[in-house]
Amino acid sequence: MKKRFIMAPGPVSVAPEVLLKMAEPMMHHRSPQFSAILTEVRENLKYLYQTDNDVLIFASSGTGGMEASVTNLLSRGDKAVVVRGGKFGERWAEICEAYGVVPINIDVEWGEAVDPAEVQRVLDANPDAKAVFVQAHETSTGVKHPVQELGEMLKGRDAILVVDAISAVGVYDLKTDEWGLDVVVTGSQKSLSLPPGLAMVSVSEKAWRMAESSNLPKYYFNFLKERKAIAKETTAYTPAVSLIIGLREVLAAIREQGLEALFAHHRRLSDATKAGVEAMGLRLFSKAPSEAITVIEAPDGVNGQDVVKILREEYGITIAGGQAQLKGRIFRISHMGHLSDWDMIVALAAVERALGALGHAVEPGAGVAAAQRVFAGA
Repeated sequence: MKKRFIMAPGPVSVAPEVLLKMAEPMMHHRSPQFSAILTEVRENLKYLYQTDNDVLIFASSGTGGMEASVTNLLSRGDKAVVVRGGKFGERWAEICEAYGVVPINIDVEWGEAVDPAEVQRVLDANPDAKAVFVQAHETSTGVKHPVQELGEMLKGRDAILVVDAISAVGVYDLKTDEWGLDVVVTGSQKSLSLPPGLAMVSVSEKAWRMAESSNLPKYYFNFLKERKAIAKETTAYTPAVSLIIGLREVLAAIREQGLEALFAHHRRLSDATKAGVEAMGLRLFSKAPSEAITVIEAPDGVNGQDVVKILREEYGITIAGGQAQLKGRIFRISHMGHLSDWDMIVALAAVERALGALGHAVEPGAGVAAAQRVFAGA
């Protein structure tokens, strides 16, 4: 049987010990034992988020947290500034449109980060905008947006900053409270190294005041109901019990490891992989690259989807291709999940072989050697 590696940006690989914890006999979600687990998880989520705010937990993918952040904070006819620099920036606009919120779109070239000055200009031209929606990390392009600068910009305004950090929380430093990030969304299937199925949302006091007046439809994804449930050490509705038990294990390990070590781990994998890619003579796509993922331009004459296919079918390695207009133009290697130095070495070696099979000459071992030098601290 072929050994399998998963290095796509979600779902990601899950540690065996976490899988075993989630396979233990089911616990009732209204029991005192589970309430104790919930309390521990919520406190450790605050540590991860670097916030004193409540962090709400929903049974959904990260997109559920994004949708909830629109329906709980805005009302029909409200204006919202939306940074569209990739597939998930477009998703913010699509959710707004679905609920009658008017998106004021800032279209950013894919691969580029938004200019805070442009956001400032749009806000000045639309002083009645209620929110700014942005990605901390746009997973489709590998770009980090300057959310710290945006948070500082919005501290003196009525509008809130809503951040999709689904592939950023736990990857690199995001100081939710210090930077003024009013709403931060993440999901279980990225740096938290769990299966898909949990969305987590931190909500500032400024955002809670907006939640009091929102008139958009909501039932399960209801921030106010969940906040009341937190006070009772429970959840408003049946939670994803096994996933939360897995989350407890992951967060406890992060707490023991420390945030700086966690961020350093992702930075190490990212630096080595990017060095390996450049040593192969390939170009990185992102102009403001993230530690979560390495996005590589397919060389001339090579379809990026073919690289993805060869790695999956020939070598048992799942990476990701491009989306929308980037399909065939790029391929993406994730650094999130239960991964080590050696997983990156395997991925780079496989890319070298795949490119050779597709007629693009790469010196064997060039990428691997460059990554090894980074890992060795040379």
